[in-house]
Amino acid sequence: MSGYRGLINQVYSLPELIRQQYMDLEPKTRSVLSTPEIFRIMRIVLTGCGDSFAAALSVRDAFMELTGLSVEAIPAIELSRSFPENYFGWAPDDPLVIAVSNSGCVARMNEAVRRASVHGAFTLGVTGNSSSPLAKASNRILELSVPPFESAPGTRSYAVSLVALLLLAIRIGEVRGRYTMDKGMAMRLDMLRQADLLDRMLPEIDSKMQNLASDWIGMEAFDFIGTGMEFGTAWYCHAKILEMLGKYSFFQNSEDWLHTNLFLRKNETTAAVVFCDDRNPALGRTLELIGYAKDLKRPLLVIGDGLPESIQVPKSDYYFNSCLTDFVPVNILANYIADIIGEEDGRGCKGVWSIAEGAKCIRNSEIRII
Repeated sequence: MSGYRGLINQVYSLPELIRQQYMDLEPKTRSVLSTPEIFRIMRIVLTGCGDSFAAALSVRDAFMELTGLSVEAIPAIELSRSFPENYFGWAPDDPLVIAVSNSGCVARMNEAVRRASVHGAFTLGVTGNSSSPLAKASNRILELSVPPFESAPGTRSYAVSLVALLLLAIRIGEVRGRYTMDKGMAMRLDMLRQADLLDRMLPEIDSKMQNLASDWIGMEAFDFIGTGMEFGTAWYCHAKILEMLGKYSFFQNSEDWLHTNLFLRKNETTAAVVFCDDRNPALGRTLELIGYAKDLKRPLLVIGDGLPESIQVPKSDYYFNSCLTDFVPVNILANYIADIIGEEDGRGCKGVWSIAEGAKCIRNSEIRII
């Protein structure tokens, strides 16, 4: 093995990063939208590309629960090119479009925000680049500050996006009187509890994923299954496998997996990774799926506390905060497998993959406002 630990090092930095980012973002999320603006919100659209879209999916249900509003997670290209124009602007500054992009330089994000603004939406850019096209196109900016770190497929930036979005959701619900300020503060502090639990649990998770990696080096494909609040995590994890290992990877919910992915051939070399928190209302269906996956002789990894043999991840008081840490085992596993088989992140942007160098294939694209 070469000793590559980029993803693992990023994961080990998460507890302190979550604490730092909480201190930075908690006051920002209290002031980025005024009280009148929060009360004017009628609908919310969360949008992003890649990991940022996964973050939107991960917090969508939490936004609905906390704000009591209609909330959708829409890919940037749909928002910019195909989403009906009459969805925007049927009330003043409606909907609130929250656009997430750490770099702020992805062409489709710039396009989506500009189109939403043109047609009457109120736009909030969540970005780490205040001079980026996204920032310039947004009505407001929630500025992220992700400290530099060893390069690896997006882990720290993803976690920071989640912290920012969850704090925004808590603030909107608090101002709109969905719960008391004391409860809102308890939800915020629960995010720090996630960091503390991860700090303690990481060595055991790491050890188990290192052992599993040796058994799974022959995997040709991976299915990630998550339902409800766990669906965004499944989306994010399938992306890490593609980026880190270059292997086929798919994401699905527990019901649709049984309609589709059940019929894949090569069961013995197609791993099923199932997210299974026992607070999920779809737990019963997820447990049924696990039984069928065992019948198929699928290599199986269950993350959460749904089964005795599951890989345990931090479980604090508020279920929606679990997205801050439930992806951790997969990132560690992907790192160990990549190290064993000698795979390079993003294929090193070499050969035919040079089109990804400098993210030019997602940044250098014609902007069209439809």
